[in-house]
Amino acid sequence: MKIGILGGTFDPPHVGHLSVARAALEQLELDEVLFLPANRNPLKTHKTSTPGRQRLGMVEALIRHEENMAVSDMELTRQGMSYTVDTLSEIQMVSPAEYWFIMGADSLRGFAEWKHPQRILKMARLAVAVRPPIGEADVLSRLPEEYRDRVDLIKMAPIDISSTDLRERLTRHLNVSAWIPQDVLKYIATNQLYRN
Repeated sequence: MKIGILGGTFDPPHVGHLSVARAALEQLELDEVLFLPANRNPLKTHKTSTPGRQRLGMVEALIRHEENMAVSDMELTRQGMSYTVDTLSEIQMVSPAEYWFIMGADSLRGFAEWKHPQRILKMARLAVAVRPPIGEADVLSRLPEEYRDRVDLIKMAPIDISSTDLRERLTRHLNVSAWIPQDVLKYIATNQLYRN
C-alpha cells in the first residue's frame, strides 16, 4: 500500500486541501490519502481553534464523496501536542505501508526544526506541493542536501486562499462557497461555527 498523510488544523478544511490530496493521489500513484486533524499544532500554539471533534466532522464532510480518501482521529484522541514523528511511529506500528507525508512548500522552510526530522524521513517520504510563484528550484534550495532524495514534488495550480482568510470571511458572513464545499458549509451552519 502507498499512503499519503495530510496533516493540519483544518479550521476549516477547504478546496485547497482537496486539491493537494487529489494531486498527490494522481501524481504519486497513491492508494489512499489519510487526513489527520491535529490536536494541537506545535507551530500554532498561540492560536485558538475550533474543537477537534468539529474539525474532524468538517473533514468527514469534505471527503464524503471522494474515493481513496479517509480521515483519522488518531491525533485528537492521543491529545497533547501533535508531532509528526509520533504520529508516523504509531501509524507504522498499526499499519505498515509505504508512506508519504504531504506538506506545502511553505512548511518545508522550517522542516529541519521539526521534532526528529531524520526519523520522519526514515518512516516516510515528503510529498511537497509546489504552487506558483514558488518553483521547484526554490523548494529544493530550502532543503538540506541530505534530505533531497527523500522528497517528491507535487505540481499544483495556485490557490489564493487560506483557512485564516476563510475564518475571517465566515465571521463577517461573506460568501465562501467558491472555496468551501457545500457539505462542509452545511456542517458549519448546523454547528453554528465561526460566529462572532
